[in-house]
Amino acid sequence: MDRVALADFLRRRREALRPEDVGIPPTARRRTPGLRREDVAALAAMSTDYYTRLEQRRGPQPSEQMLSSLARALRLTSDERDYLFLLAGHTAPAPAVAASHVPPALLRVLDRLDDTPALILSNLGETLVQNQLAAALLGDRTGYTGLARSEVYRWFTDPDERRRYPDDDQDRQSRAQVANLRAAYGSMGPQSRAGELVRALAKLSPEFAGLWERHEVARRFEDHKVLVHPELGPIELDCQVLFTEDQSMALLVLTAPPRTEGYDKLQLLAVLGQQRFTGAERH
Repeated sequence: MDRVALADFLRRRREALRPEDVGIPPTARRRTPGLRREDVAALAAMSTDYYTRLEQRRGPQPSEQMLSSLARALRLTSDERDYLFLLAGHTAPAPAVAASHVPPALLRVLDRLDDTPALILSNLGETLVQNQLAAALLGDRTGYTGLARSEVYRWFTDPDERRRYPDDDQDRQSRAQVANLRAAYGSMGPQSRAGELVRALAKLSPEFAGLWERHEVARRFEDHKVLVHPELGPIELDCQVLFTEDQSMALLVLTAPPRTEGYDKLQLLAVLGQQRFTGAERH
């Protein structure tokens, strides 16, 4: 780990960015050139003290997961991300890690979607980044580790994952999850992370095993869906998807037409955030 070079690289990349580059509204009170340390820490989901110690050449060696978060926060290119890993004493990311690196151009699109739920998914259904409204609607989906990072794994192993969908839509969602994984399996191969997911789920879930045998293949993102929020109830939403050129990631945007109940609920959700209410408060 080259602490001096790592600290200098982080500082220079931070100072090269402007608040508007990462979706932070600019203010006249800012004196620091570029982003502040607390800005980078918040974007990377780490403490300001931890990030500050890295810039001061006295922090512990960051993990690969932490470096990936920093690369996204600082909008690094793939080459810059690899360089960051090397400075921190790690080899360049393995394919499984590299595949989760979100291109800066796609992050810039997400940064500008602050009035509607939006998230970036890998082709295995891993939530790589989500905005605040997506977290309020779906919960924080970025903190999972291992196979549980994939939505399809949670769908067939964790009953809580299904609570966001109406009961009468869960069978269709199960088929869509398996069909999506089948498409990823076809492009990535049996020795990939997709293959690992298939083998694990075939052992853990008879439902998955039965659906897998149907050989349905599709990157299915319904244009219209109903999501159940724990406080606001069912919310009807339109779903639009923007794929990257290599089809390895997708930007998912959820909207509702103006003057509809779904639109009003999204407006209320923007105010409520992720807070929960007692029965009296809900009434």
